[in-house]
Amino acid sequence: MLDNLPFWVYILITLALTQITIASVTIYLHRHQAHHALELHPLTSHFFRFWLWLTTGMGTKEWVAIHRKHHARVETPQDPHSPQQTGILKVLLEGTELYRAEAKNAETLEKYGHGTPDDWVERRVYHPFSAAGVSLLFILDLLLFGAIGITIWAVQMMWIPFFAAGVINGLGHWWGYRNYESADASRNIIPFGLIIGGEELHNNHHAFAGSARFSSKWYEIDLGWNYIRCLQLFKLARVKKVAPRPMINRQKKHIDLDTVQAVVSNHMHVMSHYARDVLTRVYREERAKANTPTKRLLRQGRRYLVRHEFMLDGKSRGRLRAMLADNATLQTVHEYKQRLQQLWQEKTATQEALKQALQEWCQQAEATGIKALEDFAAVLRGYTLQHAV
Repeated sequence: MLDNLPFWVYILITLALTQITIASVTIYLHRHQAHHALELHPLTSHFFRFWLWLTTGMGTKEWVAIHRKHHARVETPQDPHSPQQTGILKVLLEGTELYRAEAKNAETLEKYGHGTPDDWVERRVYHPFSAAGVSLLFILDLLLFGAIGITIWAVQMMWIPFFAAGVINGLGHWWGYRNYESADASRNIIPFGLIIGGEELHNNHHAFAGSARFSSKWYEIDLGWNYIRCLQLFKLARVKKVAPRPMINRQKKHIDLDTVQAVVSNHMHVMSHYARDVLTRVYREERAKANTPTKRLLRQGRRYLVRHEFMLDGKSRGRLRAMLADNATLQTVHEYKQRLQQLWQEKTATQEALKQALQEWCQQAEATGIKALEDFAAVLRGYTLQHAV
């Protein structure tokens, strides 16, 4: 029995145990089962299943179905846990209750829970005896650590409900920064994904849901991705997909089908670059030369320009309209932003039609006489799926 250790050792043991649980959620449930971003060796996969049965009592099918529904119905009344719909305190404090309520929805499980484990142990052990796992863990903690094992068990029981059901589902759609203007309220809570296995980088995930790696910027740390790389070294995992990295061939002067495919594949990067290289640049130029009344009107205007329409409330939309009505240049770059977004929203358009539309966009952007638009159109032509020369 480990009942006579220094207090700080118990803290380290508890943190290590909770990190295994976090790894099980982010690697197995999230990246492997829900999004098929990687494959896991059967031994790795079953270890995670067993550990989650012990430490959470959550079923794979229920978790996966609820998460997939969250992506499919994000920020709508059908979203199982959107703070935009139910309020931030509801998700933060009662996230587990929201999960349990949705887990009882047979339609959700049937529609979104396909492809999850349905073997003998799932049907005969994990699913019918979900509470037995956490009870067994209580006994093991008590036997291993003595009375303090009760505290260790309690922390293990609270870890996922608080950090996953509360913090990620709540703060991840309420507070933080955004690298990509996805059509939802997702945010990166902090750039250092060390506490919750990289799940802190929630906006990055919503932008590239099928990616096994959540980090996007050089300064962002995805601990879950580092775990995956370690598993790869021992042939226990194989990455299937990561977020695309835009490749630009500066020598490329003409739009072809390769350009179209690259722009569509990298559309989140394209809009991020447009926000930085066109909207922000033009906004600063216009604000610098504006008189005092116009500067007041433009105050905080960059935020309204770059944000996805979903992120703007009625007051923000009104301020954006007033700002654009007062400045023709900003009106133009905003219109070209909307036209660019429409290119990949045309689900039925052929590649030839998209090629022509992209050519027209670039030609007309260059004809505006706005230098930032001209420069961006030149860069857009260089997008390629091939390695740049």
